[in-house]
Amino acid sequence: MKKLALALSTGLLVISLNAPAANAQTMGSEAAAHPRIVRAIENLEDAIAYLQAAPNDFGGHKAAAIQASRVAIQELRASLAFRARQDRY
Repeated sequence: MKKLALALSTGLLVISLNAPAANAQTMGSEAAAHPRIVRAIENLEDAIAYLQAAPNDFGGHKAAAIQASRVAIQELRASLAFRARQDRY
């Protein structure tokens, strides 16, 4: 299951950045080189799903936590993309 999530996260990263197919290998290698970042993305995605399914609003913090988690995921993906671009040159 974790391998599937890694593959999906990496695939979404490549798709979301409109990266050419030749760059996909670099993106995959960045994900492999930084497994903690990939795990952080997976954990944040799990947390978002959990929060969305939860009936409680966590004292009014649910929506903000979901939004902050989405922003964090975008930043983590951007960091991997930055490394991939740096490694190409």
